[in-house]
Amino acid sequence: MIQTPDEQDTIQGHPKALDKVEQADEEMKSRRRQKVMILVNLLKSPYQLDREKAADYLGELGDAYAVPALIEALGDPAISWIATESLGKIGDTRAVGPLIGVLGSDEKWLRRRAAEALGKFRDPIAVEPLIRLLSDKKHDVREVSARALGQIGDERAVPALQGLSNDPDLKVRDAALVSIQMINKKKPVS
Repeated sequence: MIQTPDEQDTIQGHPKALDKVEQADEEMKSRRRQKVMILVNLLKSPYQLDREKAADYLGELGDAYAVPALIEALGDPAISWIATESLGKIGDTRAVGPLIGVLGSDEKWLRRRAAEALGKFRDPIAVEPLIRLLSDKKHDVREVSARALGQIGDERAVPALQGLSNDPDLKVRDAALVSIQMINKKKPVS
């Protein structure tokens, strides 16, 4: 049976449809980049709420173009905690070094968010700085750091995590135990 061109189009697709899909995709990428650029510029707004919303939305968009601006925003005390979280969501390795720097913050919630973000990267370079946080005076920072070490899965963390077996906080002890188990599961069988 011979098919008419219209019947062939419904079965195989219109010959120019792929071009149209590619054009639409490029237009969507262009619009997305425009949004990201607007939000990056908003990170410099004199209004804290604008900066907060921009930093948060950049994390949701997940566009690596925003990483340098979010790294710079780590220096803005009003939004550094949101920038830290957004960098973790984006997952671009350019943020690892600056996030390690944030681990030394005087603010416990900033240390905690940086540790959480670093766990998502699973970069072994963060192991030693996170091990140092296992002795933080704040229990929630110790807990999140222990969890992050489990996510990274580096065996160097095991002795320090075992040292948390007598931690006064139950959540810290549990996080350390779970992380040790995660690391041991990743060990190659010999």
